[in-house]
Amino acid sequence: MKTNWWKKATIYQIYPRSFQDTNADGIGDIKGIIQRLDYLALLGIEAIWLSPVYQSPNEDNGYDISDYEAIGSEYGTMEDMDNLIAEAQKRNIKIIMDLVVNHTSSEHPWFQSALQNPASEYHDFYIWRKGNESEKPNELQSNFGGSAWTFVPTLGEYYFHLHAKEQPDLNWENPVMRQEIYRMMNYWIEKGVGGFRLDVIDLIGKEPDQLITKNGPKLHELLQEMNRNTFGDYDLVTVGETWGATPEIAQLYSDESREELSMVFQFEHINLDKQTGKRKWDIKKLDPKELHQVFSKWQTELAGKGWNSLFWNNHDLPRIISRWGDDEKYRVISGKMLAIYLYFLQGTPYIYQGEEIGMINYPIQTIDEVDDIESRRMYDERINSGYTEEEIIASINAKGRDNARHPMQWDNSEQAGFTKGLPWLPVGNSNEINVEAALNDPNSLFYTYQKLIQLRKEMPIIIEGTFENIPTNDATVLAYIREYQGERVLVVVNFSDLPAHFALGKTRVIKETLIHNYEKEITDELLAYEAYAVSLK
Repeated sequence: MKTNWWKKATIYQIYPRSFQDTNADGIGDIKGIIQRLDYLALLGIEAIWLSPVYQSPNEDNGYDISDYEAIGSEYGTMEDMDNLIAEAQKRNIKIIMDLVVNHTSSEHPWFQSALQNPASEYHDFYIWRKGNESEKPNELQSNFGGSAWTFVPTLGEYYFHLHAKEQPDLNWENPVMRQEIYRMMNYWIEKGVGGFRLDVIDLIGKEPDQLITKNGPKLHELLQEMNRNTFGDYDLVTVGETWGATPEIAQLYSDESREELSMVFQFEHINLDKQTGKRKWDIKKLDPKELHQVFSKWQTELAGKGWNSLFWNNHDLPRIISRWGDDEKYRVISGKMLAIYLYFLQGTPYIYQGEEIGMINYPIQTIDEVDDIESRRMYDERINSGYTEEEIIASINAKGRDNARHPMQWDNSEQAGFTKGLPWLPVGNSNEINVEAALNDPNSLFYTYQKLIQLRKEMPIIIEGTFENIPTNDATVLAYIREYQGERVLVVVNFSDLPAHFALGKTRVIKETLIHNYEKEITDELLAYEAYAVSLK
């Protein structure tokens, strides 16, 4: 019988390259994560989502895996990985592996064999089409820009890749390939991992000849097969990255009776500041009411039919305080507002490293400062399309993936306690924003996250309660009520740096203040970014 421990858990994402370096090479490593486990235990998290530490040439920072059963030398050894799993277990923390099974690295032995010999059994592990260099199989585009097809002259064939050409897509039509993937997943399950985050899993059912990339007709059949062959008999958490999911589609993934995944990451709320019909780089001002409508929709339409994941940040997204909060005057207050709004919703929350201390974006001046492959390709594309460098840099500073990847800020020393060497990406503003300062300040954002995590463990209403959107007369005030077994919790936030108004009314009498981001009495008048959660009589 599954206990569904992950419904009460808070999961912390670590981007290993940027978390903690122990050998002064400027790159975070597994021993560094072990060194910081007590800090994570203090925060109260119950699982770590570990971004890839597999062997990789790092064309896409580890999301191009060349050996699923080896650890990249920059991160350490398999012995270090085993120690991490064991040390985390001692602190009741599970390790969730980030697994990429839509594609491999072009340096993976499977693909190298496929390149060298079209008769190799591994050739059909990938997607090939006959052709000539002047005529591609079709117009499908890579998510990183340019064609999704790359020609191999020696074979007279194109191979398919929805990301970089160094990331060829696996052929999920091939049952032998699938069994190899399942064998590899069981290898990690036997090591004692707590589950998997499945990268771009909605792409594995693709049918390129039909121009279908996401949510292909065989996708859920494949996931059910994966469940049966790997994690289905274990008490593990599985979360799929699904950029194209709707609530209806998410139900297919996460309805427990279907035996697919625990939950998915959906990105409808993340895309709200993107201009309609444009790529993520074309930015519009966020409408808080629209944001609340999206969250409300997912809360109501998935209730009892699936499970939500709750997040503001990850390794692919800019820092949320810089994006939708205020990273200057109200950095801490707006950070608390964002956390309070999210953590009383139904679902499993994910914290991205540094979110709990209020880390912010790292603005750059020129493209030479950018590491991220997606940002660099967008730059080249847009320069050739007539955009100015100033326009492109502004977009990268707002939305670029490097924003989340600058090193974790542990203290106010020269390299923020991350490394004794030269960091792979520069350290941000660690004089004011660092773990040491946060732990020494009882009013810091860290302790707000710690309290929210504890409340989720103690209050069944947050896990089991119904959701009701509360209309407000102010465009920036968002409110909702959770209800369970006669208990009610009201959450109110002012998503703005201007004062606002929310009338509690005669029927909403406060029984207890659960959390509040200002040290003042709760009234109908809200200060900038004010947020609170209260139980009602």
